Amino acid sequence: MSKDTLRVQFCGFGGQGIVLSSQIFGTASVRGPELNAVQTQSFGSEARGGECQAELILSKQTIFSPSADEVDLMVALSQPALNGYEERLKSGGYLLVDPELVTSTGRTDVEVIELEARKVAGELGLELVANMVVLGFLQEATGVFSRSDLFVVIEDSVKEKFVKLDVQAAERGMEIARERGISLEVSLDENR
Repeated sequence: MSKDTLRVQFCGFGGQGIVLSSQIFGTASVRGPELNAVQTQSFGSEARGGECQAELILSKQTIFSPSADEVDLMVALSQPALNGYEERLKSGGYLLVDPELVTSTGRTDVEVIELEARKVAGELGLELVANMVVLGFLQEATGVFSRSDLFVVIEDSVKEKFVKLDVQAAERGMEIARERGISLEVSLDENR
C-alpha cells in the first residue's frame, strides 16, 4: 500500500451510519499533523434502506480529486452494496464485511476480514451502533488515528444521549481487533 495515501470506501444501506462512519474516520485522521482528507458520499432517495456509500481519501500530499479509481480498504455492510462497489477494491486490498449481512464475494485477490459488528452491537443493546464497532476495529487494526482522537470525534459527531454507547461500541471493536491480532498495513505514518 502507498505510504502517503489511503483510499477507503464504506458501503451499505441507509440507516447503518455509512456516511457518519466515513466522516468520523476522516475527521479523526486529520486531527493529527500532516494529513489532508476529502470525503464524498452518495445515497438513494429512500430515507432508510436504500443504497448508500461514502468514499474517503487521506494523504500526506495535496489531494487533487475527490474520487479515486480504486480503493485500498472497503467496508461493506450489505451484499447489494458489495455487489455494486466490489470492483473498486484494488487487488491486494482489504475487504471488511459483516458476515451476517455479506454472504459472498467473488474476490480471491483481496484479504477478507469478517467482523460480526451487528451482533456485537446487539449484545451492547442497540444494533444501530454496529458502525461504531467497525470504527473501533479499524482504529486498532490500522493505527491511522489514535483512540483518543476517535473518542473526541465521536463525542462531537453524535447526539449526547448516544455518546456513551457509541464509545462502548468503538472500544469493543478495538478489543476484537486486539484479540484477533488484526493489523492492516495501511498506516500513513508509523509514528502516529
